[in-house]
Amino acid sequence: MPSSDDSSSASSPEDETAQNPHANKRARTNAARGPASAPLEIAPSVTSLDAERKSTESSKKKIIVLLDQARLETVKNKRGEFELLNCDDHRELCKRKLRQDPKEFRPDICHQEMLALLDSPLNKAGCLQVYIRTCKNVLIEINPIVRIPRTFKRFSGVMVQLLHKMKIKASGSSDTLMKVIKNPFSQHLPAGTRVYGMSCQGTLFSPNALASELVPQDPSAASGSPPVCFIIGAMAAGHVTVEDHPYIEKMFSVSEYPLSGAAAISRILGGVENHWGIV
Repeated sequence: MPSSDDSSSASSPEDETAQNPHANKRARTNAARGPASAPLEIAPSVTSLDAERKSTESSKKKIIVLLDQARLETVKNKRGEFELLNCDDHRELCKRKLRQDPKEFRPDICHQEMLALLDSPLNKAGCLQVYIRTCKNVLIEINPIVRIPRTFKRFSGVMVQLLHKMKIKASGSSDTLMKVIKNPFSQHLPAGTRVYGMSCQGTLFSPNALASELVPQDPSAASGSPPVCFIIGAMAAGHVTVEDHPYIEKMFSVSEYPLSGAAAISRILGGVENHWGIV
């Protein structure tokens, strides 16, 4: 006959919770907190089969975009730290020391345009490659998997790190997210690439008509059609010029009204996405 001690020696989880009422509270708190958030550097994959996604993307033809004349310059502040030179925080420095109009120092334009490019369905489908050329002729290659910081303050810190260290790698991975590359830009274009400049003074097309006119019908790399590159300004004032890029075939516009760079990019990419059936 079993003794009474045997029945009392095995305690259930409910008994432990009753004896220690704080245990259940700690469990609920830990569950609410969830895992620690990772740095916002790599955009999440749209499919769980990452190897299959990469092989599919490598077989697609990419639209190449160059953001030209971006105002990405660093300056040391009074605390001895480097910052991205901008018209809001360094107005007096621009006027007195640099003797330039503070309105020209707009790195936020490049930030807005990069968000419009890298958040687009065209990029998520693996059909976009982005480059940046600064006003100091620094050429930067952007990895399509990078997730650009949403706030300008964090974006500024990333750009300062890039301009000083020449590259930025993903945390916990060997992927290079952004890197400074050698000039000229033309040597990084695939053979036969057709290059077009975007300006409000260019020939007016609707986004869908522009895509039908310039972009190949088939996005697959085996189609044999040459790749297409669009050069878009990232400056506060001025235009993309053929003098800066002699390989530009023609200048185009996508609106009869002056648009911000981010708005123009959204219209251009929207036309290409409709042309290729990317939703």
